[in-house]
Amino acid sequence: MIAAILTLAPIVLGLLAISALFSAAETSLTAASRARMHQLEREGDRAARRVNRLLADQETMIGAVLLGNNLVNILASALATQVLTALIPGPWGVAAATAMMTVLVLVFAEVLPKTLAILKSDDVARFLSGPTQVAVRLFGPVVYTVQWIVRRTLRLFGVKLDMGVDVLAAHEEIRGAVEYHHSEGSVESGDRRMLGGVLDLSDMDVSEIMVHRKSIVLIDADLPPRELVTEALEAQHTRIPLYRDNADNIIGVLHARDLLRALAAAEGGVDSIDIAAILREPWFIPDTTSLKDQLAAFLKRKSHFALVVDEYGALQGLVTLEDILEEIVGEIEDEHDTSVEGLRRQADGSVHVDGHVPVRDLNRAMDWDLPEGEAVTIAGLVIHEAQTIPEPGQIFIFHHHRFQVLRRQRNQVTALRISGRLEEAHA
Repeated sequence: MIAAILTLAPIVLGLLAISALFSAAETSLTAASRARMHQLEREGDRAARRVNRLLADQETMIGAVLLGNNLVNILASALATQVLTALIPGPWGVAAATAMMTVLVLVFAEVLPKTLAILKSDDVARFLSGPTQVAVRLFGPVVYTVQWIVRRTLRLFGVKLDMGVDVLAAHEEIRGAVEYHHSEGSVESGDRRMLGGVLDLSDMDVSEIMVHRKSIVLIDADLPPRELVTEALEAQHTRIPLYRDNADNIIGVLHARDLLRALAAAEGGVDSIDIAAILREPWFIPDTTSLKDQLAAFLKRKSHFALVVDEYGALQGLVTLEDILEEIVGEIEDEHDTSVEGLRRQADGSVHVDGHVPVRDLNRAMDWDLPEGEAVTIAGLVIHEAQTIPEPGQIFIFHHHRFQVLRRQRNQVTALRISGRLEEAHA
């Protein structure tokens, strides 16, 4: 009996040590800094390379570690039960074995190794990446079988999961990290908005930031050259669409630089300029194009200007490279621009806002957090929340702000007065 105890005791302790390694590996690999691991891999660190390979298929890695951990713990418990039931016959031996193994597993195989793994996650992950890789190769086929069984079982309850489902998208993980560090004070508001703007590009369409057709400066291509040049010079833009017969029939885009060259070369004066010869071909894009795709298209075509049309080919607006960049860095102002056109700060802390001002621009200018998904403009947000077209003088309170309608033209809300955050006002 004593010989059996002396033989099995080291085995049980060894199994608990292996269980502790499994627990530490699981915690450290999930908590390790991916950015640091990628940097170390670029510097030639083999352990970091193994960590990145394991994290590339995180579900299989965690499954293999959990499988190994459960096998070891069950085996250790079975051996301890065998020893103690020999010393204490009957159910009391089983109870004693259960109590002892619960304490040993909880303290030495779970809490202690996981605490160490959290404190030194990067170092522990690199140290245990080799043994974990062996466990993944050994238990991988079993894990895939378990995953297949789990997914088939979930289908019976109407839950469909693909084998390649990504539980947490990378950009959402980055966004969460940015928001966390901003709340901790280590990321400034401006940097937070810039990083958030980059992440938002794939979720936004050009229709959300385009200059609406009613605000586009268009010139009739059939005007005499002198009148056309005069209108072009009065415009504040370097690229101006020209139309014929109606505004939807855009025949070309007049670039200020091309016009200046033509003026310099015109020996017969302004009236001799052939406007049609210097027009650039218009570039039409659908209004459903994402900002990320449009930015890539701008860079590929080396163009800064595109006209936005709907599914029927009707002109909806225009978008420029600057418009997209402003979604990242904020307003890019020059000597011809005004700071957030249509926004006027008041002495009492409120603002008067034209209805066409985008919600996103207002948030950036005032450091507010009004929702940007319901509507593009601030007037659209008010109409969305009110579920009606409000009358002048009506007041609404939502999203911690008070909105008062100042002016309305036909069915358009053209001016509003918006208070600061109500919590701040009452503080």
